[in-house]
Amino acid sequence: MRRRSKIYAGLVTVIVPVASVIMMLGATPADAAVGGSGPYPADYETSASLANHTIFRPQTLPSERLPIFVWGNGGCSANGLSQGNFLREIASHGFLAIANGAPNGSGSTTSQMLTQSIDWAVAENSRQGSKYFNKLDTTKVAVAGFSCGGLEAYAVSADPRVTTTGIFSSGLLNDADDYQLRRLTKPIAYFIGGPSDIAYPNAMDDWGKLPTGLPAFMGNLNVGHGGTYDQANGGEFGRVAVLYLKWRLKGDTTAGANFAGPDCGLCRNQWTVQQKNLTLDGGTPPTTPPPTTPPPTTPPPSTPPPSTPPPSTPPPTTPPPTGTPACTAVYSVQDQWNGGFVATVTVTAGTSALTGWRVTLTLPSGASVSSVWNGVASGTSGTITVANQSYNGRLAAGQTTSFGFQGTGNGSGTTATCTGS
Repeated sequence: MRRRSKIYAGLVTVIVPVASVIMMLGATPADAAVGGSGPYPADYETSASLANHTIFRPQTLPSERLPIFVWGNGGCSANGLSQGNFLREIASHGFLAIANGAPNGSGSTTSQMLTQSIDWAVAENSRQGSKYFNKLDTTKVAVAGFSCGGLEAYAVSADPRVTTTGIFSSGLLNDADDYQLRRLTKPIAYFIGGPSDIAYPNAMDDWGKLPTGLPAFMGNLNVGHGGTYDQANGGEFGRVAVLYLKWRLKGDTTAGANFAGPDCGLCRNQWTVQQKNLTLDGGTPPTTPPPTTPPPTTPPPSTPPPSTPPPSTPPPTTPPPTGTPACTAVYSVQDQWNGGFVATVTVTAGTSALTGWRVTLTLPSGASVSSVWNGVASGTSGTITVANQSYNGRLAAGQTTSFGFQGTGNGSGTTATCTGS
């Protein structure tokens, strides 16, 4: 049974003013060091092609590709500078950090804005003429958020492009949302403000329900719900977030030693630490010695001698048809619970390259689609179609991509067919 807090439920739906955060921490406002403490002095900008977002980046883009970090603000605030010191610090260590909301914007945000940030970064990396052309590492994407922003991060953590998830002073509010935990497949880290953090009970409840075998880190620093985001360079939360991202998105095992192992760096200071399935190389700690393969006692079968040529397929006597390029779609249910499901569809090009694809899904009676990632859907129930996004439509012969969706009802029995272009 989840321990809910009415006060916390309210906090995740309203903006927590900076002044009140400072009062909670008993600290005075602190200016961030110019550009952050990393080797790449950073600042923020906006883009007309990514409305209502704030982009934090090194002022001079380094030669190394920048992993991508997308962020949901506390209170789901549409002010992209809500945790500006924290995000500038991350960018200064060689990351592209994108916050929901325009600089000093007003209103509230949605989880779809995190997906928009990923879509935009992927598109800019491949767009000739963009300052980010071939400058981003689109294979390394972290989604994270503070308080209400952490709930936004949970909502999109199943996106196949996400490499890791960060939950900062947040936790699911209702047991009915636990499906979001069951669908987690990538490493996750929690950075919570200790027992005095109003989100603490919810975060610890989530921790106990994570899938078996999922690599996970839980760190509690006794600073309360407000964290240290507004301190210079994001304070201790900024320092630790940079270390975690260096490990998960850049493969820095020296940074990773702060999180993994019984003598981890954070295990020896003011943090209270818990770990699940963590190893520095990203694997799962073995519980028993791995099996060894015995040497062969007989030579392996050899290739038939030249006198017996292998069977071959006779060449076609007529040219192949020149119709629509073929593709296949394989549908699978990743998770099913009472009242809903998460499914993935794998699209594979046939013997010809594709410039685009469209999958037709026939859902069983009573089932409907509520959200889709890595595809553009038309319709929500019965027979629907899902077309490629701009970044995953071009497939070489035999190449695969995938999209996913969350639905209501029972996901079994859905059929999928693919048409290429």
